[in-house]
Amino acid sequence: MKNNFEKLCFKIYRSIDPVFLEILIPLIDFSRKLNSKPPIPKKEKLAKIDYPQFSDKVIMLHGVSVGEVMSLENLIKKIKSDFKDYQLVVTTGTFTGQELAKKKYGELADFITYFPLDAYKTVEKFLKAVSPSVILIAETELWPNFSYCAKKMNIPLYIINGRISDKSYPEYLKIKGFLGLVLDCFEGIFVQSEIDKNRFIALGANPNTCEISKNLKFEIEKKDCNIDLKTNEKIFIAGSTHKGEDEIVIEVYKKLKEEDKNLKMIIAPRHLTRVDEVVKLIEKHNFKYGLRTKNDTFANNDIIVLDTLGELSKIYSIVNLAFIGGSFNKTGGHNPLEALIYKKPVISGPSIKNFRDIYSILEREKSAFVVKNKDEFYKIARKLLQDDEFYKETAQNCESCFNSQQGALDFITEKLKGVLCKK
Repeated sequence: MKNNFEKLCFKIYRSIDPVFLEILIPLIDFSRKLNSKPPIPKKEKLAKIDYPQFSDKVIMLHGVSVGEVMSLENLIKKIKSDFKDYQLVVTTGTFTGQELAKKKYGELADFITYFPLDAYKTVEKFLKAVSPSVILIAETELWPNFSYCAKKMNIPLYIINGRISDKSYPEYLKIKGFLGLVLDCFEGIFVQSEIDKNRFIALGANPNTCEISKNLKFEIEKKDCNIDLKTNEKIFIAGSTHKGEDEIVIEVYKKLKEEDKNLKMIIAPRHLTRVDEVVKLIEKHNFKYGLRTKNDTFANNDIIVLDTLGELSKIYSIVNLAFIGGSFNKTGGHNPLEALIYKKPVISGPSIKNFRDIYSILEREKSAFVVKNKDEFYKIARKLLQDDEFYKETAQNCESCFNSQQGALDFITEKLKGVLCKK
């Protein structure tokens, strides 16, 4: 009886008319405007744009927002390298995701657009225009009409880098019968961990096609390091800092340096237009500083300001401890894995929405620390810098955590080859 009810709900959902959604958009836009958000890209979302003429070989990748779009970087490069006969279409669900996709993949993807609104006629129009050979959905985008339409059109549909958060899982369980009908439309679900696999199966995914692939976001490599800033002293780095964070960082450094006069620091402002502002803050606290562009070193300086482009990920290799910026304001944090890959313990402020899933793994494995305020920041930094045993254990946690999450890129590529060979 319950199963019949859920099937009826699924059928009713499929009857949603795009005209109804089109009427709602102005109301939603009004609400978004009040919250300083951009309007919904109506034409793209309703598939009312002129699509290019695609070949009969198209791979579609979808990442809803910034985190998912960033996680696809190495997979996109791999696809362009290994599947040269295929065109690549990238879709996103949010404005920030779309901006990032066009910035990062504008020269790699053949077409970048928005994921369609989940009305059956809209989805059908979109899929007929793009005609993908396979669709890869990053993480957890379970759109009923899109999934059903893809299955009906015999387009292989997969979840990659799948995950279900602790927060979402209890809510999903309340509608697991309905979600089971959606999950039945997927040819395969490739997830980050055993926990995610068990959760997808509990929601109705096929145990035979739900597999652990590990985590695409950990598919980064060490950079060649030819840095001349090395010193025998300990180095504390503040990477990708934003306005308001440099004050916190410098004040924490000042307290740490009172206890270890040899401690050095590197500050890397996220935006180079802020270098002069950062320098004034350093001068205000009477620290000796140098600039990377002038090839200054720690020989006669307490702080080096990294005022160059493209060096930060290398610099992490020579430090002892890393603070990741964008986390004491509303930015949502930056990528902690650039430091973690070199076994460097990471400290972050509380604003980590862009990398929340990664930090949940790092905190669980005790390789990163998310602090609420400046005092907590100082206390954990002090412990890491002064307690050698604690530091050694945390660095080892960084290495084991990173290694345990790698392998997703090769896994997904091999699966993709198998799917496309059947086409």
